[in-house]
This record gives sequence, structure tokens and C-alpha cells, in this order.
Amino acid sequence: MKALRTFICRLAALTRSRQHDREIDDEIASHLEEATDEYVARGLSREDARLAAARDFGGITQAKQIHREVRSLTWPEDVRQDVKYAVRRAIKEPGVTLVAVVTLALGIGVTTAIFSVVNAVLLKSLPYPEPDRLAVLYSQTASWQKMSSSYANFLDWARENRSFSDLAAFRPDDMNLIGLGQPERVPVEMVSASFFRLLGVQPIHGRAFLPADDRLGAVPVALISESFWKRKFGSSPTAAGQTLTLSGTSYVIIGVIPATFQNYAGNFHRRDVYLPIGAWNAPGFRNRQQSMGTDAIGRLKPSVSLEQASAEMQSVAQSLADQYPVVNKGIGITLVPLKSVVVGSVSSLLLLLVTAVLFVLLIAGVNLANLLLARSSRRATEVAIRAALGASRTRIVRQFLTESVLLAMAGGGLGVLAAFWGTEAALTELPNVLLPRAEEIRVDQRVLLFTTIASVAVGVLFGLVPAFKASRLDLHAGLIERGPRAGGAHHRAQGVFVVLEIALACVLLVGAGLMIRSLVTVLRIDPGFNTDRLLVARVSFPVSVTTPDHVMAVWREMSQAFKTVPGLQEASLSLDSVPMTGNFGTLPFWLQGDARPSTAAEMKWAISYIVDANYLKVTRIQLRRGRFLTPQDNEHASPVMVIDDRFARQHFADQNPVGRRINIDVLNMTAEVVGVVGHVKQSGLDESETSDRPQCYLSMFQLPAHVMPLAARDMGIVFRTTEAPLAQVEPVRRALERINGQLVMYGEQAMDGIISDRLVTRRFAMIVLGIFAALALLMACVGIYGVIWHWVGERTHEIAIRVALGAERRDIVQMVLRDGAKLIVAGVIIGLAAALGLARLMSSMLFGISTHDPLSVAGVTSVLTLVAFAACYVPARRATRVDPLAALRTD
Repeated sequence: MKALRTFICRLAALTRSRQHDREIDDEIASHLEEATDEYVARGLSREDARLAAARDFGGITQAKQIHREVRSLTWPEDVRQDVKYAVRRAIKEPGVTLVAVVTLALGIGVTTAIFSVVNAVLLKSLPYPEPDRLAVLYSQTASWQKMSSSYANFLDWARENRSFSDLAAFRPDDMNLIGLGQPERVPVEMVSASFFRLLGVQPIHGRAFLPADDRLGAVPVALISESFWKRKFGSSPTAAGQTLTLSGTSYVIIGVIPATFQNYAGNFHRRDVYLPIGAWNAPGFRNRQQSMGTDAIGRLKPSVSLEQASAEMQSVAQSLADQYPVVNKGIGITLVPLKSVVVGSVSSLLLLLVTAVLFVLLIAGVNLANLLLARSSRRATEVAIRAALGASRTRIVRQFLTESVLLAMAGGGLGVLAAFWGTEAALTELPNVLLPRAEEIRVDQRVLLFTTIASVAVGVLFGLVPAFKASRLDLHAGLIERGPRAGGAHHRAQGVFVVLEIALACVLLVGAGLMIRSLVTVLRIDPGFNTDRLLVARVSFPVSVTTPDHVMAVWREMSQAFKTVPGLQEASLSLDSVPMTGNFGTLPFWLQGDARPSTAAEMKWAISYIVDANYLKVTRIQLRRGRFLTPQDNEHASPVMVIDDRFARQHFADQNPVGRRINIDVLNMTAEVVGVVGHVKQSGLDESETSDRPQCYLSMFQLPAHVMPLAARDMGIVFRTTEAPLAQVEPVRRALERINGQLVMYGEQAMDGIISDRLVTRRFAMIVLGIFAALALLMACVGIYGVIWHWVGERTHEIAIRVALGAERRDIVQMVLRDGAKLIVAGVIIGLAAALGLARLMSSMLFGISTHDPLSVAGVTSVLTLVAFAACYVPARRATRVDPLAALRTD
């Protein structure tokens, strides 16, 4: 009530402001009339008396202004007048207004777009209750800081810990769906009964899992996603109670998970079906030595910190190591806050983009300051008249700041429109950029508030210098419209701003140059195999294929069927790893003749390729020594192995590995090394030497009988085609259907596309930095062009005298370019020094080049210098067209 009363009083005061102005005029007129009468009484004429009274009174306008400032609540009227005049000024100078608004729109627009990404990914809380108390738990060894755990270990973690109010396991999978249209592969998540309760998720229909569902022997039940519910059941409320047949098992649907839910602790891909993980009875799942992709998430108790929980979980790990020394010795537990898991992969990219976009915004603000400085020098007469009429320096500064803020707000409004379009276009054109929470990226209220604050801040910060410079203009020079209206101080300030623009543009250009060079370096790397016209896919077997003999029969039938498909040159089956896809398996081993490691943590590890004999022909990996697998390496022959040259160097040094024998722990088999092949880049062209592990190749037909059915449930196929790879997908699918209608092929990709997707983060960073650098270069050139053009206009009289005294056009051009060169060289030197800081920031994203790569630095410096000199040359040519007679006559 008090606030309302105050507001009404202020409104009343505002409406009375005009009446008060009239009262002030009447009061001043009355005072002057009385003073005039007194001087007339002393003997002066009426005219002389009026002048004497006015001298005694002082500035009438200044007196009115002082009275207004003393009178309360006049600022709304003052602001209205300032804005009204600023709008008239902007309309009067459309060229300056257009350049300022467009420049600011570019700077504020890209800043808004990047902030919308940062807001969605970093600033917004995760969509769970109390997300700061959520942590993801990983197993830890000397070689792997974050790895999946076995389900048996998870059960012990859940039972023995005292730090978490809830602990849940989850693992992603894919299963064959039959009975609802064409057979298809659907993404599945297996979760503990506590999973949805822990994350605060309630089904929109039905119920969540109960502890009774999450155990062996329980009735198979499933939860489905809302999108799957709409797609397969038309959002029917009767879906609950119906059954899904997944990989041969029928599950009763008990509920629907809302479309807004996503497991950010996983791999950011949404799932269609959720199953109780404790009811899964796959071979080896409860073996403490096998993780099978199981991870865990926990909710900390209110009184427990992450550090306390980490210390307690290490005690739990030590307890398990004491109980199961062969399996758990050397295995710890790592706790990572869920927010860090979500943003960890993109934090360096976002930090780089935020830094770059701030540089662009600074350049836009500096351009605004330069434009306003140039304009203020042309308004010397106006400012002088204002001051003569009694306007204070504060009043002049406020007027100039109003104009700069108005321009910044107009640029911000246009920038928001550009950000709306740009953000949507970027997410559409770059669908493979793995930004977590990408669906939440939008220009919302928080982004609009940020843009408004940023616009006002740019207007104030970069309008202060022009405003203070204008308020200090020489009153005498301004009134007689002669002399150095801009003054040396104006020139120095403009020069400093141009140097800053060039330096900032140089920093961004160096960053873009380094990213381009880095990407070119990556693309030149030999992946270790021929990627041309290579198609990869995955195939899932029906559950009816169970026995080892049946599995091998289907494999051989598939190999024969592929030979009849037109357009296929070669085809090979792969049960485990496929290069570049992210799908790979590992095998623990020890060399025969060495003592068997006492614990799993002490085992040696290698990436395993379990393939058929045709794999070398399809991939065209180089054979270094010995031979590759052959059709004779089948179930009736002794197990053999092919290793890569990195394996040979690490474990056999200078010795010939062919003929040596290797014990493979989980397969309970010993294989003889029969050949050595070249190393393959498994995880990507930019894979580091330290993370790229040695590799080995085993014959899929020599797997132990108990492993074969499990390995066959999901396998890869690699094709060498004679035409466009993706054009062969349908012929291959038809060939598989002829073998067995329940063979489901999915995940078809051309290898060139896979490699491109693996480099999408680098390419995205390069494109965005390149765009920012181009904008910065453009705005810096506009800035230096405008300053040199303005300087030429200010020095028209000097140039005319030089020409009249015999200076040639070449001399005038050199004089102007010399002034520009000083700014360019200073900006480039400062920019190169500052670029070292940005380069260190992006060092984790560079590959194969140093942060001060000389070729990138030299190229960027040359481009920036040439373009900046070109921007100076146009005003220089203008200087040569000065007519000395006309200029001196005007002067």
C-alpha cells in the first residue's frame, strides 16, 4: 500500500512539471522587472536598466536548470527529452546510425547466440530435484580413471555405502523389437528399481519399477518413453498391460516415462524402453570380472559432501579388494558430479567460444565509440552553444550517453532477431554437434535479459569516452567554428580504439588460423586402412539362433549371400571392434612364459577385433609380417592371433613376435601369433598416442562355444562397395531377409561420414571461430577506414597547403598510409602477444601443431595487414583529390 501511494504521488508530480516550468518563468520575469525598476529609479534608461538587471541575475536558462534539478522527480521528463533529441539526431545522420546499429547488431547478435548455448548447457540447472547432490560413480584403475563397473560390485557399493540416500545402476543396450510392424532395433536402458525415484521422475501413466521387479525370476516388465508410446500405441491409455517382444522376451508394459526425461549421466541419447537391470539374466552379467557397460548414479545425503563420499567409497573399494583380491585389487571408485559429466566434454569448447564472442562484442563497442568520437567533433558548435546557454558538463555527458545507449539498444534488438534465426539455423545445419541439452537451446527470458543488460553496458561503457571528450570541447573554438574542433585528444583516442580493434581481430584470426591448420593436419593423418567407399553396419540375430553350430552356419550363409549382392566388392563380419565407430572391445592377456597376473588390474590389455578371414581384404590394412587370418583358421584349428605393430613394439620390442603365444584371460584360450599388421586409428584421426591402445585380431570361428551365442547377438559388418556406400543398404537388407526375416540391420554409415562426424567438434569450433574472425576483421577494417577518412577530412586544409607547395599525389598517399601503418603495426604487435593467451586456452583442441605455429601466425598477420592497408588506401585516394584552391578559399 505504501509503494502504491508513493507511485501515485510521483505521477502527480510528473504531471505538474509543465505547470512548474510556467511558474518559474513568471517568477524570473517578475524578479527581472523589479530589478529593472530599481535601476530606472537610479537614473538609467529603461533599456540600460534591463541589461543591468539581466547581468546581475546571470544565465536564465542555467537558473531554470538548477531549479529543475533541485525540484524532485524531474528525471522522467529529462530522460524523455534526451531520448527525443537522440532519436532526432539518429534520423538526421542515417549513415552513422546505420553503421553503428548494424555493427552492434552483429556483435550483440553473436553474443546472444553463444550465451543461449551457455545458458542451456552450463547455467541452467539439470532437470532433476536438487541436481547438485547427484554424482556418477565409476570404477578406477591405474590405466582408466573412469570405467564401467561390474553389476556384482555395484550391488556391494549399494549395500556397504553410508553416503548416498539412493544408488542406482544403468546400462544402455539395443534390442530387436518384433510384433509391432516391421522388426526394428530399439534403444533400451536397463536401470535399477531406484533409478527413477532417485532422479525424481514420475511416469505420466502407470507406475515405475518396484524392488520386486528388479530381481532374477521376476515377471518381465517394461516402461516405455512417451515418444515410443505415441509412435507405436497412438497415445492409447490401454498401452499399459500390453506386451513388447524384445529379443525374444515378452515384457508387460507398466508405465510411460515423460518425453522431457533424459538420462544425462548416460550418453545423451534418448531411450525408447526401460527394463529392470536386476532381472537381466545374460551370461556373464553377474560375473565380477565383467562390467558389460554398467554405470552407477547416486544421490548424496544432505549432510554429506562429495569429498566425504569419495573417501568413504574408497574404503568400500578397499574392502572389496580384500574380499576379492583377484578381481578387485587395484580397483578404486571415482565420483564425478553429474553436472561435470554433462558439460565435461564441451566445457573447453564453450569457454573458447565465450572468449571469442567477447572479443567480437568489444570490437563492436569500440567501433561505436569511434563513430561517436568522430560525430562529437562535428558537433563542437552545438556543444558550445549548449554550454553558453548554461548546460552543465553533466547534462552534456548525459545527452551523449543517451544517444549511445539508444544506438546500442537498437543494435541489441536487431541482434536478438539475428540470434533467433542464427541459433535455429546453426542447430539445423549442424545436427551432429554433440552438445548436451541441445534441445533446450533457445532465446528465452534469461537470454533476453542478458542481451538488454549487455546492450546498455556497451552503450554506457563505449559512450563514456566520446561523452567526456565532447564535454571538454573548447567553448571559444566551437562558437567561432574555427580551430581544431576534434583536437589532438580526439585523434589520440580514435587511434587507441583502432589499435584495440586490430589487436582483437588479430587474436581471433590467429585462433581461427590455428584451428584450420589443426584440422588440415588431422585430415592428412593415415587412419591405417582405406576409407574409400567403405560401408559399416550392425546386425542383430534373433533369439532362435542359439547353438554355436547354428551361429556359425548363419555367419557362413551371410558371407555367401553378400557375394551375390550387386555393388558389393568385398564384405567381412566383425563381432567386436569396428574402426572409428566408437564400438570396440578389449581383452586382458599375458604373454606365455610370463607369470599369470594375480589380479585383473595387473593384466595387459589390447583392443580386440574378432573378425573373419576377409577383413584384411575389405579394410586393406597393411600386412607387416607373417600372414593374416585365413578360412582355415576355423573351429577345427588351433587358435591364432594377428597383432598390430604397436602391440609388437610394446610387448616384444625388437624380437620377432610371429610364433609367440599369448594367453587370453576371459576367453580361457591360448593363441599363436601368426602375423603383424599396421596400426588402425580406432577412436578417430585425432586419437592421441597415449590413448591409442595396441590391437589384436582373432578369428570369430575360434571363439569358445559358450561365448559364441552371446557375441553373435549384435555384430558389425564392413563392406567395400563399387558405388556410393549408402546406396547398397537396401540390397544388403534384402539379402539378410532372405536368410532370416528376423535379422535386423541398423546403424548404416559410410566410413567417410563416420570420420567427418568424429571431427565435428573441431570443425564446429573452426567454423564458428572463422565466422567470428571474419566479423572482427570486417569491423576492424570499417573502424580504421572510418578513422582515416575522418582524419583526412580534418586535415583538408593541411593537405591543400601541401599540394599548393608542390607535394605530389604519391606523397599525400604515403602520408595517409603512414598514419594508418602506425595503427596497424601497433595493433598487430599487441594482438600477437594477446593471441598467445587464447592459443593456450585452445591448446586441448589443437592437434599436430604448436600454439605458436609460425605458418598460422605468418599467414594471419599477412592477411590482416593487407586488408587493413586496403581499408586505409581508399581514404588516402580521397586525400589526393583535394582541390587546394577550393579548400583554401573555403577556409
